[in-house]
Amino acid sequence: MGIESKYIWMDGKLVESENATVPFLSTALHYGLGVFEGIRCYNTNRGPAVFRLKEHMDRLVNSAKILGFNSLPYTSAELAEAAKETIRANGFKACYIRPLIYHHNRSSLGLNLDGGEARVGIAVWEWGRYLGDESIEKGVRANVSSFTRHHPNIAMTKAKITGNYANSVLAKTESVRLGFDEAIMLDPQGYVAECSGENIFVVRHGIIYTTQTAVILEGITRDALISLAKDLGYTVVEQLISRDQLYIADEVFVCGTAAEVVPVTEIDFRQIGDGVMEPVTRQIQQAFMAVISGSHPRSAEWLEYVNN
Repeated sequence: MGIESKYIWMDGKLVESENATVPFLSTALHYGLGVFEGIRCYNTNRGPAVFRLKEHMDRLVNSAKILGFNSLPYTSAELAEAAKETIRANGFKACYIRPLIYHHNRSSLGLNLDGGEARVGIAVWEWGRYLGDESIEKGVRANVSSFTRHHPNIAMTKAKITGNYANSVLAKTESVRLGFDEAIMLDPQGYVAECSGENIFVVRHGIIYTTQTAVILEGITRDALISLAKDLGYTVVEQLISRDQLYIADEVFVCGTAAEVVPVTEIDFRQIGDGVMEPVTRQIQQAFMAVISGSHPRSAEWLEYVNN
């Protein structure tokens, strides 16, 4: 399914998708000067509902602050309403939402953020699971990438900066060309950081481990899964994880807005557990699916209904 929608929200108004353009000489295009979010809207029995919309828009604004924008034309709350407006205009029951704040300099292609202004767009489209619909049950094969995840004082790992994702593209492309589904990236010290587009969890002896937040993007789905795991009675430990700890894990799973919750059944040609989705991953995945369908106790706090 392609990226298709009727309308895109651009700087305060809905325009036809073909007219939602960015100038060729935009500094966002040339230097990666933009920040974005990935958000999902789900079809529930109460109509379309966006998962943790406020948290995503707050992170978008924080990303812009981290990148260095001194002022923005819209608040987080206004952007959340704009996202819902865009979903309604396109008539989607379930969709992926991509807001983008990008830098535009009318006068030059200089490298100073203060020489231009922030522009904003929001697109929505129908998009299946990033790692494939079958990945939810069958899992994926991953390898440890030869590319290192960004150093936190080089690329600002707490922000979803567009230019940062060249790092992810290098890793993901390498992995796919080698026959894997996803790349696991190590931090500059050699510990596990995250995947090219997902956070990672390791299960061993009934305890769930995940990486510390210093060098990773603080995933909103990651945060939700930590809460759901604790609701289910599991202990969740945030700590340094070494590459070899992945190989001897009972279970490994990854999560993200685009991928949702996916088991990893093989890493670097080593089978994880029995090579299938294991019980802890299944429980957490089922809890997450209940949340996004509107049937979980946490649905009330984490879903924002589009038509309300």
